[in-house]
Amino acid sequence: MADLRLGDEIDDFCVKCKRVTNHAVVSLLNGAAAKVRCRTCYSDHDFRHEQAPPSKKDLKKAALFNEVLTTVAPAPAEEAAPAPAKPAKKGKKS
Repeated sequence: MADLRLGDEIDDFCVKCKRVTNHAVVSLLNGAAAKVRCRTCYSDHDFRHEQAPPSKKDLKKAALFNEVLTTVAPAPAEEAAPAPAKPAKKGKKS
């Protein structure tokens, strides 16, 4: 792909439109797009590589799940598998 220049057209996920739309490159960093402007709603944002940000609901679910996992301690290996019973010895009783 040719080097990007300011004003070039690029596809990206727009946070305001909530879909992938055409964008114009507004700033470059090391030859890659850093900020872009949506050509539909004219909002500026960081270049997201066409990836939608995770929803706040999904982030909250993940945080709660991780919190529950940290409070649950795994059972020690000795308690998880009971020791085999010893066979009774045959012989004289004293």
